Amino acid sequence: MNRKKTGFMLVAVIGLAGLAFEAFHGSLVSSARMAHASLPPAVFLPSDKAVNEQAIRFLENKIKNDPEEFIAENKLAHYYMQRVRETGDLAFLNLAARAAHASLATMPAERNFDALTNLTQVEFASHEFVSSRDHAKHLASMESDKGYPQQFLGDALLELGDYDGATAAFQRMEFLGGVNALTRSAMEQRKARLASLHGDTEAAQHSLEKALVLALSVPFPPRETVAWCRWQLGETAFSIGDYAAAERHYRDALTTFPDYFRALASLGRVLAARGDLPGAIKQYERAVYILPDPSFVAALGDLYALAGRDKDAAAQYQLVEAIAKLSDASGILYNRLQALFYADHDSKPQEAYENAVQEFAVRQDIYGADAVAWTALKAGKLSEAQTAMHEALRLGTKDARLFYHAGMIAQASGDQTSARDYLERALMLSPQFDPLQAPIARKALANAKKGHTHDVQ
Repeated sequence: MNRKKTGFMLVAVIGLAGLAFEAFHGSLVSSARMAHASLPPAVFLPSDKAVNEQAIRFLENKIKNDPEEFIAENKLAHYYMQRVRETGDLAFLNLAARAAHASLATMPAERNFDALTNLTQVEFASHEFVSSRDHAKHLASMESDKGYPQQFLGDALLELGDYDGATAAFQRMEFLGGVNALTRSAMEQRKARLASLHGDTEAAQHSLEKALVLALSVPFPPRETVAWCRWQLGETAFSIGDYAAAERHYRDALTTFPDYFRALASLGRVLAARGDLPGAIKQYERAVYILPDPSFVAALGDLYALAGRDKDAAAQYQLVEAIAKLSDASGILYNRLQALFYADHDSKPQEAYENAVQEFAVRQDIYGADAVAWTALKAGKLSEAQTAMHEALRLGTKDARLFYHAGMIAQASGDQTSARDYLERALMLSPQFDPLQAPIARKALANAKKGHTHDVQ
């Protein structure tokens, strides 16, 4: 790996058991696998990077000559946010925030909806969900006949765990949204998220397929949106253990957008699930080279560990630590991920628990509750773990990792019946949900069936 490139990208980021088991498992999940619709074949979509970069340079020069050119600032923020979505490089997020604030300093929000829109999106991408929610509400009050503020509001409420509020906002978005194909695609993407959270995988798949077809229906399909839909279809398939379909969707996303970092990492994950450890490592190395996101770095470290490359694994784990320390100055982007990393690797249990609790005080979604539960278990706080796990399961979400955590908490409490139930559900749903944790789940299940309560890690 090119260390110079990795180091550069790290600065940018901070600026803001395999085939045999799958074959055995196949008969168990065949009835749960979704029937795949006939989707349009994946094709390469050209990048408009060169055009966007030319526009960015033009706008930057225009603002340099006239610092109060707020319309140029708004356009610039929009282009920067597009670069964030396409590359994951959060350095562009800082630039977008600066442009949005500069525009609002020149022209207040009441007469500058574009700047407030940009700021709301920047805050969401920065995980400043409370501010994003509040600005979305302000935008909705001024643009009460438009659907787009409801989209931003629903997105923020979803991340804050206000699922009823998010559902209502998305319903208003759909009512006000009009007939634009990309707007309808965005709505279907959010329907898919809600369905997945409520355990309806089939409905989630159906909405994502509609979203993809709608995105492809416009004269110049936006390649990031198309690739995102295909990637999400892969994530949905992976969640129910349909690894062959997941791999197909990830490869389709990469046909559309060859360096799409999300699909690269997910392809690595599904290759690991299918027993191709060298192939999985290769894909994660590509993803980390493009974007050293800490979740990718940690996953690559785990694969190195499984391959017996202990020094390489240690280097990746140290990089995760470095990202966490540097990100303290730039907000809470990686707080939850770092807490879960510590818990998964049995490191710094008290710090992990405190980080998870601190975030959950603001962001009370089910995955925040799960982070509290998992870190509480590792910190020896069983009662807190049980309470938080109950909250994490409240929507009926079908997620192997949630079931795994619930099973381990139940086993620690001595409830072997619940432990068996949750662990079986996790492994039947997605038998290779995680290269390190799935084997632990299988061992824990074997112990639960024998009535053992001792530590399996």
